[in-house]
Amino acid sequence: MSHEAQETHEPETPHLDFQGTTPYEDYVRADVLTHLQHTLSDDPGEMVFLVTTQVMELWFTVVVHEWETAAKALRQDDVPVAIAALKRSVRELEALNASWKPLGQLTPAQFNSYRSALGEGSGFQSAMYRRMEFLLGEKSASMLVPHRGSPRVHAELEKALYEPSLYDEVLRLLARRGHAIPESVLQRDVSRRYEPSDEVEAVWAAIYSGDESDELARLGEALSDVAELVWRWRNDHLVATRRAMGAKSGTGGSAGVAWLEKRARKNVFPELWTARSYV
Repeated sequence: MSHEAQETHEPETPHLDFQGTTPYEDYVRADVLTHLQHTLSDDPGEMVFLVTTQVMELWFTVVVHEWETAAKALRQDDVPVAIAALKRSVRELEALNASWKPLGQLTPAQFNSYRSALGEGSGFQSAMYRRMEFLLGEKSASMLVPHRGSPRVHAELEKALYEPSLYDEVLRLLARRGHAIPESVLQRDVSRRYEPSDEVEAVWAAIYSGDESDELARLGEALSDVAELVWRWRNDHLVATRRAMGAKSGTGGSAGVAWLEKRARKNVFPELWTARSYV
């Protein structure tokens, strides 16, 4: 039996020589992203706080995109596309909520070491987070005021304020499908915060009393998944803030923990939760 030498095949060398920046850089803009961190204190922990906050902003942007995609699909009566976007947003909300991990155990001393660098900066000033809240039906014209100095941001928020929320589009779809959504809900001022309706609660109770595989029941569950993770986000924010600064006033003049506690008690898409008591 002859023993012939086997050729050794080295792995192919990837393409390394480009005329300009790499295709990866052109697409991801990593050089821009990784040079946006400008800390204002000498504390090494500030870098973690800053980067985590920037990551949160990117996740807000993705979630807004998904919910706007879902709202558009609902206007076109395309429930499968809406559900797909909502399910993607659930995975993205899970990643967003995990962003609290690096900050969730800050002690008061650790936070105070760079807190003064924030000045009057506060998370409630996030325009992209405000767009998320508006899409959930948590509308408030006063929340546009902090953004008057940024015309593009202000215009985007103002547009979102006067557009139907994601839940408004859901209720309009239910009405088109023959469900008894009252005219007072369908014709409401969508620039104002959504308020629960007994009639809407009855509609969801009827949907949930029927076939669980029905398209509208599955839409309700996708919305419930979103609402649960929004609630978890608010609670994780509350716990992290309480741990880092107790009951002190928040940066930017907010009430801090007291304001977050009030937010954490509220459910979005409220009738989806209360209707379960009648199924």
